[in-house]
Amino acid sequence: MTLTRIGMALSLVAAVVLGQSAAEHPKWPGKGQLFVGTCYQPVDRSPGQIRRDIALMKQAGFTLVRMGDLSWDAFEPSDGRFEFAWFDQILDQMQGAGIQVILDIGGSPAPIWLHYKYPSVNVVNAQGATLHPAERYMVNSADPVYRERLVRFADELTKHYARHPALAGIGYNNEIGDGFLSYSEADRQRFIAWLKAKYGTVANLNHAWATQRWSRRLNSFEEVQLPYADGPAPPERYLDLRRFWSDVTISVLEDLERVRQRNVPHLPAVSNLWDTAGRRGFDYLSTYKKYVSYGAEGFYPGTPLDVSLGALLVKGDLPNPIWFNEFITGGGGAYGGPKGSIRMWAYLGLIDYGQTFLAWTFHTHRGGEEQALFGLLDHDGTPSWKYAEFQRIASEFAKLRSLGFPRYRKPEVAIAYSFESLIASHPPGPSNTARQYFTFDYTGQVASALQPFFEDNIDVAFIDIGHSKLDYKLVVVPADYLMDSASAEALRSYVRDGGTAIMTALSAKVDENNQWFDTPLPGRLSDLFGIRTAEFYRPRTAPEISLNGKTEKATIGFYEVLEPRTAKAMAAFTNTPEKSPAITVNSYAKGRAIYVAVPAQVAILAPLVRSLYPALAIEKGPDTPTGVYARVVDGRELYVNTTGEEKAIPIRGSRRGILSGTLYDGAIRLKPYDVDLVP
Repeated sequence: MTLTRIGMALSLVAAVVLGQSAAEHPKWPGKGQLFVGTCYQPVDRSPGQIRRDIALMKQAGFTLVRMGDLSWDAFEPSDGRFEFAWFDQILDQMQGAGIQVILDIGGSPAPIWLHYKYPSVNVVNAQGATLHPAERYMVNSADPVYRERLVRFADELTKHYARHPALAGIGYNNEIGDGFLSYSEADRQRFIAWLKAKYGTVANLNHAWATQRWSRRLNSFEEVQLPYADGPAPPERYLDLRRFWSDVTISVLEDLERVRQRNVPHLPAVSNLWDTAGRRGFDYLSTYKKYVSYGAEGFYPGTPLDVSLGALLVKGDLPNPIWFNEFITGGGGAYGGPKGSIRMWAYLGLIDYGQTFLAWTFHTHRGGEEQALFGLLDHDGTPSWKYAEFQRIASEFAKLRSLGFPRYRKPEVAIAYSFESLIASHPPGPSNTARQYFTFDYTGQVASALQPFFEDNIDVAFIDIGHSKLDYKLVVVPADYLMDSASAEALRSYVRDGGTAIMTALSAKVDENNQWFDTPLPGRLSDLFGIRTAEFYRPRTAPEISLNGKTEKATIGFYEVLEPRTAKAMAAFTNTPEKSPAITVNSYAKGRAIYVAVPAQVAILAPLVRSLYPALAIEKGPDTPTGVYARVVDGRELYVNTTGEEKAIPIRGSRRGILSGTLYDGAIRLKPYDVDLVP
């Protein structure tokens, strides 16, 4: 089916029936099921190598393999000609080895024949030049021909394998969210259709885009040009550009989800998505329940905090476990150790609700864009130390299945995350005053909001506050620069009903159109927090704050001057000219709204939130030394040492480690990168 411009716009904004949750599918994986396996590209291998590879997977104790990604042309070598016999044999061999399979619909990258036969699927850059598919993901996913061919491919693939007993799940377009924005004339017309559907009239568009400024008034929609993603681009137009491409990505996922529900509704959607990709990205947390059964991601660790941030952003508030569809095979880096760190990362993933751990990749790549990316087998096919480490993980996880894993505990704390605040706080182009004075590391501040709870071994959910049920003891809203009416009302209702909310500086500065509020700040929420804030400073010396009788030193040189209306000061600045309140609290109906006058940072948020734990009855996890993280799972404590040093955790009496068999007396002693589960 070829989408018209108007049809395309309508498809982007239309609602779809939500996919069923895992709870509604008792046969879908749940408690007592852990999967260790690998990602496998059989297109690289000969029949003999494939047989040997599967034997090695079975020997390692692998129970799940992900295949099909990046391989569209292996199933459809030319337009409309499908070949499945080669993959039938591989699936049958996997089934014979007792290994289940995630079948990825490899809709990106698109085959070369599609680019050659239908040039409209090529990306056009902002200067009007056609970009040929020189690397992965260089396809225009808004193009109707691409969309029609993708749906046809997905339909043929899922119908053919719908009842194959090896299949365990379906994935959509590996790393969708990465890729390029396109600037063809057809894309401009699609953007115009999207704007018409959103704003209705050119007068409304002019108001939303503030076109009275600098003589940029539009007389018709046809005068609209696609804003430059790299700048210069006024913030209002840039936000809508990124919204448009986000909606394009989401509509592709909805197309594929409809195929799954039609052909394989008994299989969950477990896609390796990349909503935070820098080149494009998409608004995941406000839409993911339309096309996700289990949150899934590629697990490529930086720091332990980064690991948890990435995993929890994918999980959102789903009650289901997380699937790590790609899991690092090189320890702390792509090419090597330290040995033992892969196992450590796997156990840290268990703490973050992990259920599935698939090595990226099984065999080391000899060619292509990931040439020399080491897998579990070396270039000559010899199993490496990484294979042995994954084998150990598989063996240990098989024992953990009866001990309460994958774990789940409803979090008592939620942190707000907004795709639109991320985009609005980073307008492109040096001429934007917002970029000069208010651009900040939004994701970094979200991570800083997580860090106190992470260090206290407390579970956290990440939510889009305008699209989630706010049933938490505490909601933290860090640097939520764009405050739309739905989010503001949700936060107001939450506090009114007895909730406690913390909001940090740089929040609620602009509205849905990325224009600054013309009402007291924080916009739409000034009365909720009982303050007005209109002065912002970047002092040479970072602010110091008197909180609970102690002086806390901020690490970021930025602060807002708070003018309390109904709020009361909880803390004050000690070294700023105004000596104004640094933290205020406002009683609002049954709840409390707390405003922090500095950006989200551990130095200030940690003592604040810890002071709230007793009153809110928030339960801390086990006490651990720096770099050791833990959770209680069915009465047992799982400890993970993420450091290269031995760590000791004091205990009373003696306890024997379930994983190590070691009898600990007075302290649990973990070697570098070691883990243990103790009763």
